[in-house]
Amino acid sequence: MKKIIYSLLFFLCIGNSFAQQTPADKQTTDFSIEGATAHLGNGQVIENSLIMCSQGKITFVGSAMLKIARQGTVINASGKHIYPGLIAANATLGLVEIDAVSATDDEDEVGINNPHIRSLIAYNAESKVVESMRPNGVLMAQIVPRGGTISGTSSIVQLDAWNWEDAAIKVDDAIHLEWPTSFKSGKWWLGEDAALKVDEKYSEKIDGIKSYFIDAKNYLAGEKAKKHLPFEATKGLFDGSQKLFIHVSGQREISDAITTAKEVGIHNIVIVHGGEADKIADLLVKNNVAVILDRPHRNPENEDDAYDYTYTIAKTLIDKGILVSLGMEGQMERMNTRNLPFYAGTFAAFGLDKEVALQLLTGNTAKILGIDSFAGTLEVGKDATLFISEGDALDMRTNILTDAFIQGRKISLETHQTKLWKRYADKYKTN
Repeated sequence: MKKIIYSLLFFLCIGNSFAQQTPADKQTTDFSIEGATAHLGNGQVIENSLIMCSQGKITFVGSAMLKIARQGTVINASGKHIYPGLIAANATLGLVEIDAVSATDDEDEVGINNPHIRSLIAYNAESKVVESMRPNGVLMAQIVPRGGTISGTSSIVQLDAWNWEDAAIKVDDAIHLEWPTSFKSGKWWLGEDAALKVDEKYSEKIDGIKSYFIDAKNYLAGEKAKKHLPFEATKGLFDGSQKLFIHVSGQREISDAITTAKEVGIHNIVIVHGGEADKIADLLVKNNVAVILDRPHRNPENEDDAYDYTYTIAKTLIDKGILVSLGMEGQMERMNTRNLPFYAGTFAAFGLDKEVALQLLTGNTAKILGIDSFAGTLEVGKDATLFISEGDALDMRTNILTDAFIQGRKISLETHQTKLWKRYADKYKTN
């Protein structure tokens, strides 16, 4: 018995050290999926559907009752469900492998204002954490830097690639700004009062942010005697090709963030976190500002909030006409990113229509990230990035994937550890 246990431990250690995931090859054979219930990611559902794919793109979406020729290999998905690949917004996948090992942590950089720091080049496409996303249908992610005031620039990747160059599907999509809070708490470890109190330097911090962007704008418009990389990196914010994701919560703070951005000439903004965003919904609608909410499984921040505030805020904002998505920042965020569909399911359990809840991870997220021309929904001409599940994708009890495709490539749903356990089991079966 001891021999078996030692052999198992040795096998797992050796395999974990040397084995690498193998991304799928480019699609060369057409395929058709028929008979499943198709959830298109835009609120529409097609019972007994037919979806056909060729050369990485969706070529047909409709009813399987139509008498038309099927393309290539036919996959019978009767009784199952088809979904667009889920998109994790505001994630740090591939930037940290093991939290307790600093050598594997590359999510932030030294400095306060780092718009020129690009998270994409630090992205580890071979991360074991990344491959654990796919069995739950999370096939794309926005990789976001952390730290400082201006954290850096994010990019969007698909989660089955050899390296960051192959993974990228949209490069440098947005710059991320951490907005200050109007309250602060004392340093309890120094004997200070830990209770929240007004931060007298809040206005000064806002002025600092405003001055930075004004200086960057003036630099871009003037003669450049010496190249300034951080200022150069902000060019897309002013010409509209890049978005500014402002990480902020609080009624006053969100309002100040929107006002400041407009004053410095940045109009393409997204609010991340969005606590109390429902209280200034009219301002968000007026300025066409989308919101990426935090995960719902947390306590309300304010004493006078309803007990289920974090579970119902998505429906509240959507009912007011705001474009809403779901982000992953928070405690143990990389591990928990695989639970993305189940967080959306929680919003559905508290009043949000299930197809609308699905849009928080598909169509809505694609629009906010600026990739909706080729991703986020099951539509003709878009990437064949989708998966087949035995049940409801938003229910962890039934979301069991049978097939998944990224740009038409049939990807593996087995994680590294699953493969090792199977090999070990097969070895001892034969013995």
